[in-house]
Amino acid sequence: MSITAGIDVGSTYTKVMVRGADGALGRALVRTGYRPGDAADEALDLACEDAGVQRAQIDYIVATGYGRFQVPFSQVTATELTAAAWGCHALFPGTRTILDVGGQSVKASRIDEAGRVKSFRLNEKCAAGTGAFLEKTARYMGFETEEIGALAATSNEAVAISGVCTVFAEAEVINHLSQGIPPADIMHGAIISLVGKSVQLMKRVKMEPQYTLIGGIMRYPTMVKAVRAQLKVDVNVPEGESVQLVAALGAATLAAHQVAKAAQGASGPSGPGGLQAGAVAVSAS
Repeated sequence: MSITAGIDVGSTYTKVMVRGADGALGRALVRTGYRPGDAADEALDLACEDAGVQRAQIDYIVATGYGRFQVPFSQVTATELTAAAWGCHALFPGTRTILDVGGQSVKASRIDEAGRVKSFRLNEKCAAGTGAFLEKTARYMGFETEEIGALAATSNEAVAISGVCTVFAEAEVINHLSQGIPPADIMHGAIISLVGKSVQLMKRVKMEPQYTLIGGIMRYPTMVKAVRAQLKVDVNVPEGESVQLVAALGAATLAAHQVAKAAQGASGPSGPGGLQAGAVAVSAS
């Protein structure tokens, strides 16, 4: 049985999935910190322990995420868009549009029936359009990032936060607090504001169902509920912490295709629908 690993080195967390022939064997999630390579090393050890395998048993490793080039022990690197497409296609084969909301960026992509990325848009310049805005809003009100989900869940009515820039949005938050509006309602409003910007990205890629939501911010039920309300359709959401591990799963799945193609004597892996994981989708480490 071939064993592969996918490592997603994100700005906040590093995620690892170890995969066997029948699917996921082990997983791990650690804070990235200021040394992405060390975080990847630690997370891989933890994932191997969770899977009950030794690192020496891993046949192939693919790294993705913003810190993917800091993983010297990976054989191949893949863009976040490619890894997310592979992961979503593996979990929900009917996926056509992906919304990935993280702390530092929001990505919308449209894929075809084979899992190939056909169009994408990113928002990684304005903090008001990323998960960082929620985290900053929480800290300003005296809450930790880990409390965002529980706080928003207690909201009775969201307040409008219409600022298109993080500076103006923060000014609105301050004004709401001065008026005695409950922090839960402010957080709920911040989530709806982020969802509005995210859905605009989806529209720009000419979104079509099925929709799959991934990324760390999607672990907040209020965020998922707000997306459903704006799209007015149901959406796919991986269960529990798996919503943060989709890119890592996609990287591990890509690694498995590398192994399979190598066993067949091919020069490169064939991705979903025959996509060659070469020049555009991935690059050799």
